[in-house]
Order: sequence, then structure tokens, then C-alpha cells
Amino acid sequence: MSSSRDIVLARIRSALTDVPAGEEAGRPPVRRDYRFAHVLDDPKAVLDLLAENLADYRAHVHRCTEDALPGLIARLLADRGARTVAVPPGLPAGWLAAADVEQRPDDGTLTAHLLDSTDSVVTGCALAVAETGTVVLDSGPGQGRRVLTLVPDHHICVVRAEQVVASVPQALPRLDPARPQTWISGPSATSDIELTRVEGVHGPRTLDVVLLDG
Repeated sequence: MSSSRDIVLARIRSALTDVPAGEEAGRPPVRRDYRFAHVLDDPKAVLDLLAENLADYRAHVHRCTEDALPGLIARLLADRGARTVAVPPGLPAGWLAAADVEQRPDDGTLTAHLLDSTDSVVTGCALAVAETGTVVLDSGPGQGRRVLTLVPDHHICVVRAEQVVASVPQALPRLDPARPQTWISGPSATSDIELTRVEGVHGPRTLDVVLLDG
């Protein structure tokens, strides 16, 4: 008498009999002849689209040069009344050079409780997707652990022009699937209760994105 396992395996073998030689069973080649992006291959247009879509998600978008970045970050922190800021490992020291705040470097000892009493966090990113208005973090240098960008109420994220891609199909090959990824499209928000938008439920209430385009 055949066991259930034998029956299942027999059905699988039968289903795989027509797999072409050289093709991995269960993994037929995927056609990728679709359009990879809907904007022209124009870096300025891609950056403009990212800024537009981020703003549509209610993120605050700022554009400046590398030289002006420390002053802009200092102003954004001051405008929020921030007195403490979480600093991920690998964040360029010059970014916070002009900020009059207590810096809390994350060496793994910043607990959720400590981060809850931290006003802001400043990070870089892995890349950004223009068509979806999304910033992607993968815990690389200058980005830190995921908890850093989920608990403080204010997140300043710096995006360099060369980190911006037009579309998700262009983004995925540049990301390491083994790394923990956080995809951010605007500040944290939910409309689960009576379709009323509430911000700051699952992450920062305020997202400032700084685009370095010069």
C-alpha cells in the first residue's frame, strides 16, 4: 500500500516530466522584456520625480549641496526643538558638526526605552526609488539598526543623487537580499480606524528627506 508521501512524490515526478533539459525544476526562466522604468534616463528628471512623490507622501523634502548639509541638518533639528539625536555607526561626523544637540551614538546599547526619549535620528540610506517615492535602508554604514528609525519621532534621511534609481526593477539588483531592509514611503501613517489618517503609529511622525544634488 502506498503511503501519502509516495503518492505526493509520484505526482511531483509526473508534473516534472516535461521540464526541458538544462532548466532547473520548478524555476522556469522569467521573461523580463517589460519596461524597467517610466521616466526618461535623465538624472535630474529622476531626482525631481523622487522629490515630488516623497512630498505626495507628506515627507518634507529639502535639496542642498554637500557643503550646505551640516547647516541644514542643524536647522531641521532646531526647528523640531530636538535636544537629543541618535547616531548610527558610520554616519559622517561632519553631518552633525553644526548641530547643538546631545549625540547618542548607537553601539548596540540604545534600547527601545532610550530611543523613545530620543528626539531625532539622522541616517543615510542604501538607495531611493523615484517612481514610488521610497527610501530604502539596509542597516549599512550610516543607517544603523532598524529600531533607530522606528522609535524616535523624527527621522532625517540623507539621499545622494547617485543613490536614486527610477523604478523598483532597477532597485532590486542593487540591494543585497540577505540584509535587513526597511522601505520607507513618507512618515509612518495608518488609516485603519474609521479611515482617519493617524501619523506616528508604526514609526516616526515626521520624515525629513535631504536630497544632495550638487
